[in-house]
Amino acid sequence: MINKIRHRVLNLSLGDAELRLLRVFASVVQCGGFSAAQAALGMTQATISTHMRHLEDRLGLRLCSRGRSGFLLTDEGRLVYEATLELLGSLEKFQSRVGEAQGELMGSLTFGTVDAMITNRDLNLPGALAAFHAEAPRVHLEIDVAAPQVLHQGLLNGSYQIVLMPSVGSVMPHFRSQPVFAEVQKLYCAEGHPLFPRPDAELTDALLETQSFAGRTYMLNETICGVNFNWAAATPHMEGTLLLLLSGAYIGFLPDHYADEWVRLGRLRLLAPERMTFEDTFHIAYPRNKPSRAAEMLARAIAVSRRLTPK
Repeated sequence: MINKIRHRVLNLSLGDAELRLLRVFASVVQCGGFSAAQAALGMTQATISTHMRHLEDRLGLRLCSRGRSGFLLTDEGRLVYEATLELLGSLEKFQSRVGEAQGELMGSLTFGTVDAMITNRDLNLPGALAAFHAEAPRVHLEIDVAAPQVLHQGLLNGSYQIVLMPSVGSVMPHFRSQPVFAEVQKLYCAEGHPLFPRPDAELTDALLETQSFAGRTYMLNETICGVNFNWAAATPHMEGTLLLLLSGAYIGFLPDHYADEWVRLGRLRLLAPERMTFEDTFHIAYPRNKPSRAAEMLARAIAVSRRLTPK
């Protein structure tokens, strides 16, 4: 069965249209459904559905189902997804090797990072991307903003060739990685929250534990800074946390660089900053065995941008 499915994918008449259909399918699987893939693909749900139907027609297979239980791959769909990753990976390696033979980097590079990087004072990521483009102008760079657990899984399954993310689980031992910076996380509440007018001296651990807390989906529901917070909501993104805080119903941690403007505007307030502070160490990570030259080049550009960023 596996070989039969792989044969159908690898022997599909491959033009630009067919490759586009396979890339849409891979993105839908990686995002977890049609709706979730809209932003990543820049397509409406109806257009994605049409592309998926055309791919199923060309393969003669039903790849997925949608219903009340959500997006589900069929057994054939899982096999086609694996074969698709194999095919797209082979194409990228071919383009990269041809470029190297010609003395110029070509092909594509998929880079994943978490959100809220643009305000980070310890990293000049736009400068790193500019330097990378100047050095490898013919490499097609794809950037995806995703949660750390998605970046982690993407490194393992090959959908990302390089990522910038906080350390998560055991991903780092299996990949080349280097620390880039430590992001400072502090506790905040918003205007309208009961703690907003309270002085820091009154913010005991016991009081903080009674408040509804907005946590991270990729963090264990555990003690943070010595406090057993009341996890009432969770989100993988900083923007999601900010939205929850601005509702006035929750307290939660944000990177200080991301929250600074809202504090300046009087919309957010730091809570007990001398106690409620921790750091996330961010790493650049990419495959340990035979990484692409483009991934190594982007990793160097990011590391250099960190050193050159003014304090």
